[in-house]
Formats: sequence, C-alpha cells, structure tokens
Amino acid sequence: MTAEIESVIYVADGPVGRITLNRPEKRNALNQAIVSGLAAALRAATQDKAVRVVLITGAGKDFCSGADLSALQKISGASVGENVEDAGSLLELFLLIRNLPLPVIAAVQGRALAGGCGLATACDLVLASASARFGYPEVKIGFVPAMVMAILRRNVSEKRAFELITRGGEIDADEAMQMGLINQVLPDERFEQAIEDYLRAFEKVSSSAVALSKQLLYQMDGLNFREGLHAGLDINVIARMTEECQKGIARFLRKE
Repeated sequence: MTAEIESVIYVADGPVGRITLNRPEKRNALNQAIVSGLAAALRAATQDKAVRVVLITGAGKDFCSGADLSALQKISGASVGENVEDAGSLLELFLLIRNLPLPVIAAVQGRALAGGCGLATACDLVLASASARFGYPEVKIGFVPAMVMAILRRNVSEKRAFELITRGGEIDADEAMQMGLINQVLPDERFEQAIEDYLRAFEKVSSSAVALSKQLLYQMDGLNFREGLHAGLDINVIARMTEECQKGIARFLRKE
C-alpha cells in the first residue's frame, strides 16, 4: 500500500512501514503539512498487521532542517492561543511516537537540526550516516527547543543536554553516539543496505513482546523502584498470556 499525504509519503513494505519526509527542495523543513502527515502515516502503520517497525527518512540530502521560513513567520505574528495550538500539534506527534506499539526509527543522512533534531530524538531509535550532523540552534534566534527537552533529558546527561540546547552548535554523528543521542553510526557508502540489515532483526522477534517492552520502558520514566517492579510484574503476566509467547515457548521446548 502506498499513500501520499501532502509532504509525507508512506509505504507499507512488508514488515516495514516507510515514512519519507518529501520536501527535498526545502531540506524537509517542518511545517504543519509535514507534522500532520507524519501523524497520519504513523497511524496508518498501526493498521497494517504485517508492519513490525516504522522507518522515518528524509528525501534528498538532509533528514530535516527544522521549521521552514513560513512557519517561523507565522510564529512571529501569532497570538498566544495560536502559538499554543501550533505547538500542540508537535506535542501530539511526540506523544504518538512514544505511544505507538511499533518501534519508530529515524534514519538520518545530512543534517537534523532544530525541530528536525527534535523529531529524530523523539524516535525510539536513531541510525545516522557517518557524515550526518545534529544540533539545536534555536537559541541563536531567541527560541527554545522546549518540548523535546522532555525526551533529550532522558537520552543524554544533564550537562550534555545543557551544552546542546544553550550553545546552538552542531555535532557530528560520532559525538552524537558517544553522548547517547543516537544508536548507531553507519558508513555513508552502504548506509541504505546497513539500514535494511538493521531492520531485519525486527522480523525475527515477537511483535507483541516488542510492543509490551516499549510500553513498559517508557512507563517506568515516572515510577520509583517498587512501582517499576510492579509495572514489570503486570507486563510479565500479560506477555505470558499472548499467543506469540505461548507459541514461542512451545517451539523452544521442542528445541526448534
């Protein structure tokens, strides 16, 4: 199935739901069409039972360069209420990624800056080409990478987060991986094939177990130790009762 939703293209390709930001002439800069298209594509991925993992990429040379000029112009002249509504759509997108039962992977080539870096950070996993660049330059224009801080603070140390959001500079893929902002750095010359190799692992594991694992991992953010153990107990019991777990145990006992 293929569907084009304004500036976002979604393709269900077997076990992979492929989402492409499709504004290469604008370096895939974020606007309302991209944000709403991403949300629609993510929801579409959950409707296909064959899809086990979602991959977000950018068409052209860059993953996403942040908000486009028209969006920035809109912000500068908007009322408080209009700004709340506009920012709220991004908040809903971040929540959707976090609550989606599928793993969401950002595959970053070129630059992921400002809101583009925020989008990548909001994904469950980030794979980057060796030449990729990341950064939060918002402070240079008096803006704040505000909502993504809730995620960034969970990914990197406090001092690293402070450095990223207040200096406004760019870092390369190796430094991003060292600080925990991304998961893997892949060679430029075989980036696409390395992505496909990485995705294949999700074809070999239980989709229900992955969904429950994602739910529990993020649920533990606000729990103390005892509450975390009890949440783990609940998910443990739910996992035992799933069809995939029962079939998996049967195969293991048969030593298949």
